[in-house]
Amino acid sequence: MRVVFNNLATLKAKTGVGHYAARLAEQLAPLVDLTVFPSRRVAPAAGGAARGGTGRPWLKHVARSAAGAWFRFAYTPRRFDLYHEPNFLPLPSRLPTVITVHDLSVINHPEWHPADRVRRHDRDFRWAVERAARVLTVSQAVRREVIDTLGVSADRVSAVPNGVGPEFLAARPDPVVQARLGLPGRYLLYVGTIEPRKNLMTLLRAWCDLDDNTRQACPLVLAGGWGWKADDVAEFLDTTGRARGVMHLGYVADADRPALFAGARALVFPSHYEGFGLPPLEMLAAGGAVIASDVAAHREVLGRHAAMIDPGDFDGWRGALRRASLDDDWLTDLRQGGRRHAAQFTWERTARETVAAYAGATPLRQAA
Repeated sequence: MRVVFNNLATLKAKTGVGHYAARLAEQLAPLVDLTVFPSRRVAPAAGGAARGGTGRPWLKHVARSAAGAWFRFAYTPRRFDLYHEPNFLPLPSRLPTVITVHDLSVINHPEWHPADRVRRHDRDFRWAVERAARVLTVSQAVRREVIDTLGVSADRVSAVPNGVGPEFLAARPDPVVQARLGLPGRYLLYVGTIEPRKNLMTLLRAWCDLDDNTRQACPLVLAGGWGWKADDVAEFLDTTGRARGVMHLGYVADADRPALFAGARALVFPSHYEGFGLPPLEMLAAGGAVIASDVAAHREVLGRHAAMIDPGDFDGWRGALRRASLDDDWLTDLRQGGRRHAAQFTWERTARETVAAYAGATPLRQAA
């Protein structure tokens, strides 16, 4: 099977979708005849002609519409059987298209997102889902949402879970990484982009409401870049959080993430909504304890291997933060079986199940 795969999400600092696209493409390569876009073989120059290279320089200068026009011209049904868009909105294509939907937060909660993203989804997303040969979701929870909210027939939607890299299963605390990042000896950890659906204000307020001794014994570390609509978090950090022991590392490089997880007492992940929740699963793989919001995707992915708290339960989060800071026995119980559970989620499995979904999509092309 000849598959073209949109690689654009991997060409910047990777968050959830970027990690998914990079890992999946890596594991798909032995299973199908895979071409990524942009690639070393074909990449458009600013003037529209093909040239060699990785494609990275032109990404900063060519609009999505121009990239889409080139894509439609270069990737034709004569050369390829299928196009996989791993990031919601496909480029224009005459190929049968498989799209990955990571969550429906833009549809269900537009107030959490930048206005331009909401406009793009309003204009393009439902149309893309309707015409897709196959829709992949990263969890059964999102699959049910796609079927119920968008009215897509169940036989066109496949849930294929994310994986965890082997580097997390082998993770250990690393004094070099700890020193480079300026980490304290004990800390609680949040990992993720700072944006509204991540519910950072509840976490920060609950943390800052703890007594001084607890906060000093085990500071709270935030690892993640600034996203959108985060002015309230930035203001709270500046006026209150940092003075009470909150550290913000910003974006942490991929190479440092396993040691960052392994060195933490627990990961705290209070999201209002998730499509999968990769950082909590990575924390389990690293042998750590997880305290996560009680939402559908977390219940599905983490099972009984996390303490679950309603995202709006301020007292519950404050109590869990205090307990995670001080109660070694509780954290030991939380860690039991977590690494074994996380080891079931591999990117090799994600790739195999993705290829199975491709096979279910290609007959639609023959019947067209």
